[in-house]
Amino acid sequence: MAVRQVGLIVHNGRPGAVEAARAVRAWCDDHQVRCTEIDVWAQDEQRRSAREELSAAGDPDLIVTLGGDGTFLRGARLAAQNDALILGVDFGRVGFLTEVPVQDVLQALDALQQSRVTIEARMLLTMRASRPLELPEDMEGLLYQGRVPPLPPPRVREDCETDANWGVALEETALNEVVVEKLARDGRVTVAVFLAGRLLASYAADALLVATPTGSTAYSFAAGGPVVSPRAAALVFTPVAPHMAFNRSVVAAPDEPIALRLLPGSGRAVVSVDGQPRGVLDPGDWIGVYAAQHHLRIVRLQPTDFYGRLRERMRLTDAPAAVADGEAIPLWSLTTAPPRDLEHLSLPPVRPEA
Repeated sequence: MAVRQVGLIVHNGRPGAVEAARAVRAWCDDHQVRCTEIDVWAQDEQRRSAREELSAAGDPDLIVTLGGDGTFLRGARLAAQNDALILGVDFGRVGFLTEVPVQDVLQALDALQQSRVTIEARMLLTMRASRPLELPEDMEGLLYQGRVPPLPPPRVREDCETDANWGVALEETALNEVVVEKLARDGRVTVAVFLAGRLLASYAADALLVATPTGSTAYSFAAGGPVVSPRAAALVFTPVAPHMAFNRSVVAAPDEPIALRLLPGSGRAVVSVDGQPRGVLDPGDWIGVYAAQHHLRIVRLQPTDFYGRLRERMRLTDAPAAVADGEAIPLWSLTTAPPRDLEHLSLPPVRPEA
């Protein structure tokens, strides 16, 4: 699995990431692999679209992110656009996306060149909208909030049909979630939510979000949503601070799109994709969120231990009453091969008795 061009995304506020970037560049030099750093935090110029960033970086076939989950999301936006592989380097903080420990980054690059890695596919979301998204000029100061300038609005896909019923297809993907949230601090959004074309309910809320299984442990989780295995295929709808008794999440099948239409009397709403504001909806506008036809391809040195990571990252502790009744082993112990009726299941490895 030869790599010809690396796109490097570095969180320069972390000394460890800067040092690791030097090691990656040296590895690329030693292996005659081109390496270009992609600055996704530039504050002195208008930020570019994913396609423009990739073209400027020589269309990398591997994106390496050195930082945390936020850095990984910035890299995923580019990798998804180019169908490139992405390698997220872990710096030991709370997070679910990065995996390779920083001390193993060169080992991971060697393993990738020798095809000794696991490629994990993660579901992505994409969107259609009643009209192209845009950020009005008078909104930029509000949305900027002292951080980097906002990304340009998503482009309209020229390869997809457009009409009044189906709106316009947007050239944008989300690994975590798409959020429709109130624009004014003292306001709210009122939104009719449709699942597979049928009305679920009309909500008055601070925000409404549609998450992937990967994003179930991010904003959706903070808003009270369920934890979903990243291997699952599903869309998770979660209202944020709804003004109604029904405040539960709804998990939809991967072929069931979720549409959100602002009611005529609603306040304006911001559409954010993986935490990045991408446009403003006016009353009467709508956005439809659905599973993308392609997946993000993540480089892993070994299959992900999602549930072990969930216990570790969420600092899960056992109930005192349960501890008093006995100690649980960290992994279900299997000493013989599974029976034929269980062979199709994902189970821990067999460890024969000594």
